[in-house]
Amino acid sequence: MDKVEIYKASNEEVKLCLAEDIKAGFPSPANDFTFESLNITDKIVKNPASTFYARVNGQSMVGDGISDGDIIVVDKSIEPHDGCIAICYIDGEFTLKRVKIHKDSILLVPANNKFKPIKVTSENDFIIWGIAKYVIKKLD
Repeated sequence: MDKVEIYKASNEEVKLCLAEDIKAGFPSPANDFTFESLNITDKIVKNPASTFYARVNGQSMVGDGISDGDIIVVDKSIEPHDGCIAICYIDGEFTLKRVKIHKDSILLVPANNKFKPIKVTSENDFIIWGIAKYVIKKLD
């Protein structure tokens, strides 16, 4: 099972310089760049008291664009729902998986066919710890 390291989100503002109107095609040399300040915390942290960052360790969610070493923004105040990607605590370990809710069980589904889904039953020590809202990744 993949491991997840969890960190508390800070209330400190992180401001970045944002260049507006960046095209993915060929830029026009006639366009001047305009910049404004962007507070990234305001954009990704909606509930500071219940927001955590977690570093992903493993490859079970690569099909959903979440890779080893990525950081996810997790909000514990969001109600779990069918199909959400969540940090789950099962039998003493944290794992990141897509949650499929069935009438009699919950299935934790990886996004990599090299891993098998985990069926959660009443026999397991289990909670959905928080819902993943954003992925922060390094582009090489």
